[in-house]
Amino acid sequence: MSDPIGLALAIPALPLAAALLAWLAAGNKALKNYAHLPLVAACATAAVLAFLLLNTVLDGSAPNYVSKPVTWFAAGHLKVNFTITVDALSTVMLGMITFIATMIAVFSGGYMKGDKGFPRFFAVMSLFVFSMCGLVLANNFLLLVAFWEGVGLCSYLLVGYYYEKPSAADAARKAFLVTRLGDTGFLLGIFMLWKLGGWNTDLTALFEHIAQHPPGEGQLTLACLLLFCGAVGKSAQFPLYVWLPDAMEGPTPVSALIHAATMVTAGVYLLARCAPLFAKAPAAQITVAWIGGITALLAAFIALAQTDLKRILAYSTVSQLGFMFMALGTSGAIDPTFAVAAAMFHLFTHAFFKALLFLAAGSVMHAMGNVIDVRRFSGLRKVMPVTHLTFLCGAAALAGFPLLSGFWSKDLVLESLTEASESPSKYSAGYFALFLVACTTAFLTAFYTFRAYFLTFWGPEKVPEEAGHHAHESPSSMTMPLLVLAVGAVFVGGTLEPFTHWFSDFLSSTPSLDAARKAAEAAPLAHHLNWTLVGVSTALALAGIGAAFALYRNGGAEKAPLGLDPVFALSRDKLYVDELYHAVLVKPAEVLAFLARVFDGFLDALSRLVAAVPRFLGAWVRPIQTGLVQFYALSMALGLAVFLSFVVFRITR
Repeated sequence: MSDPIGLALAIPALPLAAALLAWLAAGNKALKNYAHLPLVAACATAAVLAFLLLNTVLDGSAPNYVSKPVTWFAAGHLKVNFTITVDALSTVMLGMITFIATMIAVFSGGYMKGDKGFPRFFAVMSLFVFSMCGLVLANNFLLLVAFWEGVGLCSYLLVGYYYEKPSAADAARKAFLVTRLGDTGFLLGIFMLWKLGGWNTDLTALFEHIAQHPPGEGQLTLACLLLFCGAVGKSAQFPLYVWLPDAMEGPTPVSALIHAATMVTAGVYLLARCAPLFAKAPAAQITVAWIGGITALLAAFIALAQTDLKRILAYSTVSQLGFMFMALGTSGAIDPTFAVAAAMFHLFTHAFFKALLFLAAGSVMHAMGNVIDVRRFSGLRKVMPVTHLTFLCGAAALAGFPLLSGFWSKDLVLESLTEASESPSKYSAGYFALFLVACTTAFLTAFYTFRAYFLTFWGPEKVPEEAGHHAHESPSSMTMPLLVLAVGAVFVGGTLEPFTHWFSDFLSSTPSLDAARKAAEAAPLAHHLNWTLVGVSTALALAGIGAAFALYRNGGAEKAPLGLDPVFALSRDKLYVDELYHAVLVKPAEVLAFLARVFDGFLDALSRLVAAVPRFLGAWVRPIQTGLVQFYALSMALGLAVFLSFVVFRITR
């Protein structure tokens, strides 16, 4: 392609046009039932363009292409340009986003059929894809923030799609407010970097300035941690992960889009894009790794005993994002290119199997009359054979079953932690502890994933009354995307990395990652297959699957391993984190708001009282202002008489 920048701009323009067409279709009865077609066509075309763009970068003479800056706005030292970058990192993200969005759009056409808000749903979905594509391409921090907030707004609208349902409205508000907490730190970090980076907001210029004029490590560490706050909010890391499980109140395709291709991946992408900054801040890196490790283990534990199929998958997403941040956090101790490749490869494979799992859960929900509680249905493998097979593929990939996509990407994360623990870094002991956390999480992941699988598809056949006591396979418009994603969940990992190393080699051509390696003064890590890790991860996956099979192949969602009933009760109650947050944060805020309202009322009453005094005095003296001259003359005469009488009385005394 002769013009990669023009091609890149066309990719977000397509879903933006689809949003406009879906909005126009809402006003036409004949067209409103076809409002999904513009999004399907836009995402499919954008996916083709993304792969062409990827091929352009792969075969091009330049490792990246940056558009000519066009001033968006300026004020004093602050100059914000509209500029985009096309490199290996952005093209991989574009290809993944548009392909997964295409499958979800096709599935949504069947899933949302007959819904009264059909055009509205696809208009917002289109804007969601547009915002995420713009975020990936942005080469300016404040332009990135604009699309970052666009993603947040669209998620609010989609999570609260069933706005008449109180729980959906609450979940949307919770998602919006919790992510705002992280975004506050994100903005502070951007403005701190703007100052440290020579008053630049363009990423390329800012990275170059900091490389040539390095600030103090403490300042850069603080700036990186503030940036990470944004990632913690958007990518649902501890302690701001609580919004993501509640986001299940939105339609299932929304869950698939948020959890697989958009929004939650934005934080991982942000840190990967800012690798040149984090490479110079090892203290920030180990913090990123530990936050990821805590999140991964915490979410995996909570997922163990959940009974809502979509919530099990939601906590799984939180946990797998923690894996990605653990890998990103190792770039302070090893080659940043390897660390980022490990995180991005897991993000890439996770997009396939997590989208597959959510859509398969949506297929089950569609057949079960919108029931998603695993205690109310079972034995569906014969009733829904396609959904069963595809869910099994996704579950096996998530569990890290040998040779599937999740197996290879999870191994790369474990390898990055192993290399970091053996490095001369002063944090090497911390990385070894994180390796043990990751191994424990891998076992728990295999267990809870196959617990959900066995409870849903094995045991005696049981169908809830909402489904009319009979179930059926979903229509082809819903099963076809499942089959395509299942192929990706099984084969894409092994095809792109362990034997060809295509993914990591291609990603390493990103200029910012090369700059990060130079900043860290790290030697490149040679490609090799760590057979010890392969054996460990295989044993963990098979042990988790075996334990789930032994306990749940015949049902019994409440069943816990011998002696672990209190532990499973804690898991089922989500460790009371929401209740703790409500008691420690929400309730005091409500009390403060009440006191502020009372104090405001007191101030309002006091100001009204002060204002009433002149009015009262005016009312008291108003009767003497009659407007009659004779009355005023008489008053003057009487006043004079009184005054003279007083004077005479005083003299005679």
